[in-house]
Formats: sequence, structure tokens, C-alpha cells
Amino acid sequence: MKNNAVYFVFCFLVTCFFLSPGFAQQEEVITTGKLFREMIDMNGLTKFPAPYYKTVQYSSYDRRSKVPGGPFWFSNSDGFGREPIPNFEKVLREPDEKGIGEYLIADIKGPGAIVRLWSAAISGNIMLFLDDQKNPLYDGPAIDFFHNTYDDFPQINSINKELFGSTIYQRDASYTPIAFAKRMRMIWKGDLNTIHFYQVGVRRYEPQTKVITFSLEDLSTYRFTIDKVTAVLSDPDKLYSVNSIDPEVRLKVTLMPFEKKGILTLQGPKAIERLTFKIEADNINKALRQTILHIHCDSYPWGHVQSPIGDFFGAAPGINPYTSLPFSVQEDRTMICRFVMPFKDSMKIFLENQGDQTISITASAFPKTYNWDKNRSMYFRARWRVDHNLIASNKDVQDLPFLAGNGKGVYVGTASFLLNPSPIPTPYGSWWGEGDEKIFIDDETFPSTFGTGSEDYYNYSWSSPDIFYFPYCGQPRNDGPGNRGFVTNFRWHILDTLPFHNNIRFYMELYSHERISGLSYARIGYHYARPGMMDDHKALMPDDVRFPQLLEKWFPAARMGAINSVFYAAENNITEKKNTTVEPAQLWAGGKCLVWTPDNPGDKKIFIFDVEKAGKKRIHIVLGLTPCSGKVSFQIDGKPVFLSNDLKKIDLYRPFRTLLRNFSFQNMDLSSGRHELTVVFEGNEHNIQGSKISIDFFWVQDR
Repeated sequence: MKNNAVYFVFCFLVTCFFLSPGFAQQEEVITTGKLFREMIDMNGLTKFPAPYYKTVQYSSYDRRSKVPGGPFWFSNSDGFGREPIPNFEKVLREPDEKGIGEYLIADIKGPGAIVRLWSAAISGNIMLFLDDQKNPLYDGPAIDFFHNTYDDFPQINSINKELFGSTIYQRDASYTPIAFAKRMRMIWKGDLNTIHFYQVGVRRYEPQTKVITFSLEDLSTYRFTIDKVTAVLSDPDKLYSVNSIDPEVRLKVTLMPFEKKGILTLQGPKAIERLTFKIEADNINKALRQTILHIHCDSYPWGHVQSPIGDFFGAAPGINPYTSLPFSVQEDRTMICRFVMPFKDSMKIFLENQGDQTISITASAFPKTYNWDKNRSMYFRARWRVDHNLIASNKDVQDLPFLAGNGKGVYVGTASFLLNPSPIPTPYGSWWGEGDEKIFIDDETFPSTFGTGSEDYYNYSWSSPDIFYFPYCGQPRNDGPGNRGFVTNFRWHILDTLPFHNNIRFYMELYSHERISGLSYARIGYHYARPGMMDDHKALMPDDVRFPQLLEKWFPAARMGAINSVFYAAENNITEKKNTTVEPAQLWAGGKCLVWTPDNPGDKKIFIFDVEKAGKKRIHIVLGLTPCSGKVSFQIDGKPVFLSNDLKKIDLYRPFRTLLRNFSFQNMDLSSGRHELTVVFEGNEHNIQGSKISIDFFWVQDR
């Protein structure tokens, strides 16, 4: 324990040095070490990049998409295999008798760096060549390259692999920088009939930029740098330091309904290095959406930041704790922003209560001395927008604008906040995000970033309902079952920033598995901008920030992933009701849920159901994951059964959140007639007094 404490203190001190204002300017050569340092250099984001680079993405998008808004623009054959057109830049070698060919992912001439890799799944092998090297830097399984890029290199043993694996590898993405001075060629060797999803993010530097090509020895040379960076990424709340010598400004304000107040005025040149808020209200969720944060710099009449305060911090609706590098939301409802906000002459922060309840707010700001560079310094901007009552579809697909702006700046992050009313209890059917991101930079007629799906952009895949968060991405809320209810995703572009000289247009397709009406879709495109940038933002109106709510009652639908199913409400099919209550909430099917409070491990609740026709069936059960739940196992007709993932029991405990999740059992043969589903309480390990097991409904599906 003492050694760990010394290690983290050392990390903290070294990080202070890394983040000092002049540090980034001392090194103009692009090296592996510099790229790693940029991963936590929030101050560096405030100045337009020098040397300049353009970030582009090579991906397996459907190659029939050629004309914006034209035929095939929303085509979706992007990596499953057997695409009408191969999902690559070029066919290098036609398939042999075994179906194996060679296909070009990218061939870049000039200096650059790979800054992000992602794949949902990919077969075959990857070959990566740098500069004029005849032998590939990497030649091996493609999935290992995209998910665990450095792990194949023996030199990775020089660094703290545990920290590295939990911070640089983020869900299905890898942020392992690979710099090259002259050229980068990436080739996929595989069968086009098999799965091959991929995204490769690359910085393309100006021709004269001096870059030192990545070598395996870099992992040893920069081992201390890498370990310090991954330590900060692992716990930015504790290890990311502020450099301000000015005192922290603490604020407290009460806002009456429909009141707007200025809470802080600063004179520049300065920057806010860290900003925190904590809200108290009778209805916190409502207050987080209806309290608007306005941040004005240098007497601009409209705020550079204009957003509901909960959405601004990336976890709304409600308090959903998570930690990332730029933002954290803590268990006690403290919300932290580490994006640095510079200004030349003045900054004013206003809070506006557009709700009907009184709210109390405590806040703090760390102002710091900042040297405003008249050629490179930029304002931080975050402007929220929303569309209510949208119709999502798999046929009438549309491009939703996140940001369209004219001017010079750098795009640094995205967050989306959805209310998805789909009644299908599985991801196949309730999925809202089949659509691709399309990012046009500097008058492009075709996007230099063209994605393969909304979840792919957010670094995960397969419409997963999991709660997760990493330094640059996360899904802090997904109500369920499937992708139903409130869903929040974020991704921060820190190493893979998107600089633009003249303009940027960021769109995400709204493309669902089936037609869904009544969708609410809010989003923010976080960016820095030079003075004079204009965008398509519109002032927020009261109807924009109306409090979104789930339907009073919803009922599961037997379509798509739930086809050929019969649903059973738990409260209607229980054999005896001792220690149970029926609790109302909009989250639950039918607006209510059976809640069981078992006395001891081994206690059981039995539910009955009828099978009309004998055959192979799959049984599913939809349960609540809550802060007061425990562990359960299951029986069918008195015999233990396993879940589809081979688990015998599951832990339903989740701190801070209440989620609704579908659990599926392995396929089984059932005779016609009456059967029993038994839920067995297996205790808990979370010091919970009086565990509660929330059983919403179960369903039987013909296979």
C-alpha cells in the first residue's frame, strides 16, 4: 500500500510538469513520447495546432455511399462480409482458391500518426508497414491489432501493462499512437465473405513536419512518460493537477423559477482550468435539464457555452456517476469539467432556471493566468440542441446535424442524450444507432470521417446496453431492456482532435432497426474556435428543455429480437406473494414491477407459464439492476438452468443506478402444458440490509 501511495504521488508531481504552460511548446518534433503527453494535455487543446495536421478516418463504410444525399447515401453494408463493393481503398491481390485476398486499408505518403483504432470484429490478418521498411511492423491477427495494438510487442513489458490496458485500450478502441515520417501502409489479408469491421484514425501532418517514426524501442525509451500518462488517465479526479496559482473561486446561488443570474465575472487574459457544479432541488433530474449554463467570453452577446447543465457534463438525464479525462460526475452529485476555457478580456457565467422549482447551486472555478495568443488561442464552445418527437426509421434515414460552423477551430468531443420509446426488449429491434457519423472538414464534398455505426463512433459495438466509461468514451446511462429508455453516450477527441481551417459539418445518421416515433434526441458538439466562428446554433426555448419522460405505460412487443414470443407479467404469474409488493414506475413494463424481499439465501419465488406447443424454446427474464439488489439463480421445472453466457447465477446489484435488463437462458426442449420458472435468492456481498429483487416480466420464445 505504501509503495502505491509513493507511486501516485510521483505521478502527480511529474504530471504537474507535463501540464505546465510552456511544456508543450518546448518540443516541436513529433515523437511517441510527445503523442502520449498530448493524451492528457488539456491546456494544449486551447491553441490551434502547430504544426497543423488533418485528422482523417479510414473505415469499412459502404462504398456505394458516394454522393451526399444521393442514391445509396444511407447504405449499410459496412463490414459483415459479402458487400456489393469491397470495403477497402483498393484490391491488391484477388482472392485465391481459399478466398483469401489482400486489400488496402490505407496508403499515406508523408508524415503522420495513427491515433485511434476500432473494430467490432474482424477476421484475417493485418500488415502494417512504416516508411520504407520492407518488413512489416505488425503482421498478425487483425482483431489483436485493433483491440490490443502494442500487446504483440515484447517491449510492452517495459511499462505498467495493467494501467495501459485499462486506459489506452478503451472498450473496442485502441488509442496507441504510431507515428511515421514518410509513409504508412496498412493491408488486410482475409476473406471478403467474413466479418471485417474497422476504423483507423490518422493525423496527416503538413509535409515539412518533423516526425520520428515509431519503433518498438519507444516503449522502453518513453516508459516513464507512458506510465505517468496512463496513471493520470486512470484517475483524473485525483491525479490530474490544476496549475492555477490564483485562489479557487467558490460560489453559491439560489434560483427561483424562471430566474437568470450572473454568478461569476472574471477579467482577463485568463482561463478557467476547472469548473464544478452541484445542484440541489426537489426533482434533481428535472433541474439538470431545465437549468441552463451560459458562458460568455469577451463580451460576446451569446454564450460560447449554452447547455442544460446536466447535459453539459455528459451524463444526463439525472446523476449517473462516471469518470473521464475532461468530465467527471461523482456520487455526491458533484460535476467536474476539466476542459480549459480561455478568454482575452472577460468572462461571465450565467445560470438560468427555466423550470418551475427553486434550485440551489454550489460551484467553484479555478482561474489561471493565460497568455492569449492572438494567432492561435481559441474559445471553448459547447452548444446544445435537441429534436423532440422525431421519427426514427430503417427506411426514411436522415442525417442529424451536430455542428455546422464556419471559421477556424478544433473539434474535441460529442455527447448524445436520447429518449428511446421502443417497446422491443432486445437490442435487435430497439437499437436506435445504426447510423454513421459523417464529418466534413474545410469544404470537403465527401466526408473525411465516414463511420460504420453510432456505437462504433462511441467506441463500442453490437448495440450493447452495458454501462461503461473510459478516459475518452462511455455510456453512463442506458435504461433498458435492450436500448429502450434514456440512453447517454459520449466520446472525447483528445489525441484524435479534428482541426479545421475554414468550416466543419458534423452529422450522425438517425437510423434505427425499425420505425420508432416519439424519439427525443439531444446532442452537443464540443469544440474550440478562433474568434469570429459562426455556427447554426439557435437560442434555447422553453419547449426545448421540457422535461422528457418515459411513457406512463409500455408493453413489450413480440417483434424482431423478440419475435414468436409470449410475455408474462411477474405479478400476475407468481404462485405465492409472501414478501412481495408491486411498485409503480415508468421504467417497468405496464408501469409496475414485482419487488421481492427474501429473508434468507435459498428462498424461492415460483412463476407459472403455459406452453401451447411442445418444442425448442428460449426463456428470458427481465430484472431490475438496483443499489439494493442481490444475487439470484434460476430453475425450470425444479432443475437448475444456465444463462446463455453459461453463468449459473447473476448479481443484480448496481450502485447509483436502476436499470432494466433482459437475461436469456440456454435453449431447451419443453413439453406442452404448465411449467415453472423459479428465482432463487443467493444472498449478496454488498452489506445490504433487506435485499430487494425486482422482477418485471419473463417471456417464452419459440426457437
